[in-house]
Amino acid sequence: MTRMNLLPFATAHAATVAGWPTTPTEVVMWCGQQEFPVPARTISAWQQDDDVQAHVLVEREKLVGYGELWFDAEEDEVELARIIVAPEARGKGLGRVLVRGLLARAHKAGWADVFMRVHPDNETALRCYLGAGFVPVAPGLAENWNAAQPVNYVWLRHTAERSGD
Repeated sequence: MTRMNLLPFATAHAATVAGWPTTPTEVVMWCGQQEFPVPARTISAWQQDDDVQAHVLVEREKLVGYGELWFDAEEDEVELARIIVAPEARGKGLGRVLVRGLLARAHKAGWADVFMRVHPDNETALRCYLGAGFVPVAPGLAENWNAAQPVNYVWLRHTAERSGD
């Protein structure tokens, strides 16, 4: 397998990432936006939130993935969000590589619980995240979290392996 690097997002990456969703439906499942194509300025604007840390997955100098960590100090948790892989790189396990890299960043920063929400129609993403070690949260918790959401997301949790506890 070729060497991959998970690097901080830079504004110069926005136009490339904006071109990855191939249909309006894919945009909704990826980031909940209604606008297709997603403007590069929208992706750049996501970076203005101090609680958002975006990363890109790079293979041989080429961008192949994008994902964000959303930090919530008040709730003492992190959410993985807006995960996407370049269309030509899909189906090769890079989504799982990206998710595991983001998880490693979150756990290394001291966050034990990492969550994510998946659009209920995004079966490919759901398989990827389950394969990366995420498990569904309790149905009551998912129902509670979905109360204010536009769709009934599938909510997943990944807990850091604790040694010595």
